[in-house]
Amino acid sequence: MSRKSSPFANLFLFIIFFVLYAPIFYLIFYSFNSGGTMSGFEGFTLDWYKELFSDTRLLIIVLNTVVIALLSALISTIIGVFGAIGIREMKRKRNQNSILGLNNVLIVSPDVIIGASFLILFTMAGIQLGFYSVLLSHIAFSIPIVVLMVLPKLMEMSPSLIDAAHDLGASRWNVLTKVILPYITPGIFAGFFMALTYSLDDFAVTFFVTGNGFSTLSVEIYSLARQGISLNINALSALIFLVTVVLVIVYYYISRRAGNQGMGGMRR
Repeated sequence: MSRKSSPFANLFLFIIFFVLYAPIFYLIFYSFNSGGTMSGFEGFTLDWYKELFSDTRLLIIVLNTVVIALLSALISTIIGVFGAIGIREMKRKRNQNSILGLNNVLIVSPDVIIGASFLILFTMAGIQLGFYSVLLSHIAFSIPIVVLMVLPKLMEMSPSLIDAAHDLGASRWNVLTKVILPYITPGIFAGFFMALTYSLDDFAVTFFVTGNGFSTLSVEIYSLARQGISLNINALSALIFLVTVVLVIVYYYISRRAGNQGMGGMRR
């Protein structure tokens, strides 16, 4: 029996989405303003986008950000998946809860504290601030996110599936690659895209550990904003928002397809 949503609930939902998306569309709208300010729309232009793509330094920063995000997401997903499997295989519930608690602490800890901690660690270890310090810090704070995305899928998997595979003579490697990984594939994709998003979006941690001329988009946008209002920021933000929307669509498509394939493989 279908339940009708109340007009108040629909109105509340509309207000929430309006508050969230209105500033973004306002920013995008003025990225096409020929007036150069956000006080009044004088005419349509693509000059700010042309100026954006002619800025070689900014394009290098975009490339740095994408490379850091992809590498950190990939490495943290691999580590996080095996970490989640290790947590699930723990015999004692107390040990399992302790590790999960430590994992969750890293997620809820303020970014400023994490960034300052990494800065102190890299300084004491003699690691030069730049590409590798940013990559290592992004991998570190992305691993707990991947664990949280993958672990629920592992917990809902019936132990009888693994027992049946062992009874049929499957090795541990075959159980991992033919049973466990196909079942948790949606969680793996969710963890990867969450790690990718967090890396692309991170400012506080990156601000502490970047240096020697290396920068990412979040830090660069902050620097540009401090210099004054420029519609270059609007154009850049519009492109980032567009890429984010595309990533969300790709994520849902891949997750849905992987989920269907995984369930089909389990039926076989």
